[in-house]
Amino acid sequence: MPVVKLRERGQLTIPYEYRKELGIGKEDVLNVLKIGDVLILVPKQLTGDVVSRKIEAAIKKKGLTLDNLLKNLREQRKKYSREAYAKAKA
Repeated sequence: MPVVKLRERGQLTIPYEYRKELGIGKEDVLNVLKIGDVLILVPKQLTGDVVSRKIEAAIKKKGLTLDNLLKNLREQRKKYSREAYAKAKA
């Protein structure tokens, strides 16, 4: 079992093997849980990161580009505006 030393400001280094195995990167955020006399570090996935990765994967799967998405967004906005103003006039 690897041993780590707590530094002056409460910092410690997670052994490379563990970081590699768990996919923990340099800027990743961890939750620290205290259970009794034990601390447990759990990788925290930020909601925005999870959502953006899912969106990116879906876009790639469909073969879309950012230009495709922006063009479609402009078209949808025009369609919505036409429908909304048509209802308002009626």
